[in-house]
Amino acid sequence: MTATTAKPESAPTGRHPQRWLILGVICLAQLTVLLDNTVLSVAIPSLNRELDASATDIQWMINAYSLVQSGLLLTAGSAADRYGRKKLLLAGLALFGIGSLAAGLAQTSAQLIAARAGMGVGGALLMTTILAVIVQIFDDTERVKAIALWSTVSSLGFAAGPLIGGIMLDHFWWGSIFLINIPVTAAGLIAVFLLVPESKNPQGERPDLVGAVLSTIGMTAVVYAIISGPEHGWTSGQVLVSAAIGAVVLTAFARWELSIPYPMLDMHFFRNRRFVGAVAGSILVAFGMGGSLFLLTQHLQFVLGYGPLDAGLRTAPLALTIVALNMTGIGPRLLPKFGTPVTIAIGMGLVSAGLAAIALLGGESYGGMFLGLVVMGAGIALSMPAMANAIMSAIPREKAGVGAGVNGTLAEFGNGLGVAVLGAVLNSRFAALLPGVAGAASLPAALAAADGEAGRAGVSAAFATGLETSQLVGAVAVLAGGLLAAALLWRAENEETVRQAA
Repeated sequence: MTATTAKPESAPTGRHPQRWLILGVICLAQLTVLLDNTVLSVAIPSLNRELDASATDIQWMINAYSLVQSGLLLTAGSAADRYGRKKLLLAGLALFGIGSLAAGLAQTSAQLIAARAGMGVGGALLMTTILAVIVQIFDDTERVKAIALWSTVSSLGFAAGPLIGGIMLDHFWWGSIFLINIPVTAAGLIAVFLLVPESKNPQGERPDLVGAVLSTIGMTAVVYAIISGPEHGWTSGQVLVSAAIGAVVLTAFARWELSIPYPMLDMHFFRNRRFVGAVAGSILVAFGMGGSLFLLTQHLQFVLGYGPLDAGLRTAPLALTIVALNMTGIGPRLLPKFGTPVTIAIGMGLVSAGLAAIALLGGESYGGMFLGLVVMGAGIALSMPAMANAIMSAIPREKAGVGAGVNGTLAEFGNGLGVAVLGAVLNSRFAALLPGVAGAASLPAALAAADGEAGRAGVSAAFATGLETSQLVGAVAVLAGGLLAAALLWRAENEETVRQAA
């Protein structure tokens, strides 16, 4: 097998002869990143016990990765466009592998948190370059199918993570969930080096160092405010200061990008209704999916009584539905038939209907929840590839890394916002239904303070009602977002048709 490369000055376009093999290689790299995030949640009890990790330590083990990755996505995408997507993909794999080794061998909570932050740098490089490479090696006719398979890997990572984590922890110590990444990243490095063609922006624009610093600080501050809001309170100084810093710095970032000849993110993209419509839809699908899954795990454990691993496995129908529909090509076939606006409207309508079904039918049994998960999965399988393709199609090919960075940033932002907002709705409704009850801010505390079996039953019923309310709020938000995105995309396509006819 010989290395397949292209001159950096001429980014490959059209159909690469080994494009499907390359897609498999880079999706394997992405699967490693996604599995790591879902596996970690299963290992929390082991980390509590073996590293003597506090609740704050656990939060930082999870959030260190998310904060670093979300803060660097735009910068990583811009760097990939300028310096070469293959180079940055190899660097991302190497950093993720080194971080995994450090995490697996960590002896203290602080060491594990630092290792997770290092893995976040690698994850940011991987998540942006993977989608950018897909845009380079597939032409317009096959790109939708390729992006659908790419999004399928995300769902597969979510479904398989708890299962793989449970198996590993049953046989090995907690560090094994990180060390298992090393052979996969090593194989990925070899395969990427041999197969993936190099590509970069042929214009060789000068680096936007100020923009990179501003975007990293701004996004990190905003995501930190969203993550810490539920724990510290939305009106706490810590959250308000972080949110204010994020807003001010991102505003400065936007003004800076508009004032320089070679911006990292061309703010004029936001004048493109197609781009804005896809952006709005992406945020709200991630909002509904991230928030609902956060609530579902609590519902399954606290209301229906499943253990952590069983609860994780019972969310699998969502991911498996996405995998089944995308692997059979149903989603990619519907997109050219119905068009992007209709496909997104149908998909997000199904996501909304699934959330509503979970809220109204899944309160007392898993059967109603199962139906809602399947319907949600069908909606995500239709809408997510269509929106990712719309975002990438609205951005010039030479800016594919930045486009992937925007797509990844939106997903991180939407997920965090969904957890924060729907979690706040749940907590507010739960507390309102239990006036004067000690510990009404959390279910375990309220159950511990409840008087007798009847009191505990009342607390559980209040929590279930809060879950129902929050899921319905998510359903309304997703439906509204779907209609807005579809309307913007439809208008943009009509305007483009009129221009072409003129």
